[in-house]
Amino acid sequence: MLPVLWRAEAQADLAAILEFIADRNPQAALALYDAVERVVSQLPHHPYLYRLGRVSGTRELVVHPNYIAVYQVGVTSIEIISVLHSRQQYP
Repeated sequence: MLPVLWRAEAQADLAAILEFIADRNPQAALALYDAVERVVSQLPHHPYLYRLGRVSGTRELVVHPNYIAVYQVGVTSIEIISVLHSRQQYP
C-alpha cells in the first residue's frame, strides 16, 4: 500500500476551512476533520475508486457533500494536493 502524503498547500486549505467552520460551530469543524481523516485513511486501500479529477492526472474524493480532496496517485505515494469547497472554482 502506498502512503498518503499531504502537500503544505492542502494542509493550509484544510486548516483554513476548519478555522472558518470552528468560528461558527466547533463541533461541526471537529466532525469535518474526523470525516476527512477517516476517508483519506482509506485511500491506500482503493486509490482508484474515486472520480477522475478536473485536472489531468488527479482524482477527487468527496469527503463531505460540501468538501473535496484532490489527490494524485504516484509511484511511491498518494499525494493530497488540495482540499476545497465543492462550489469553489477549480481549477
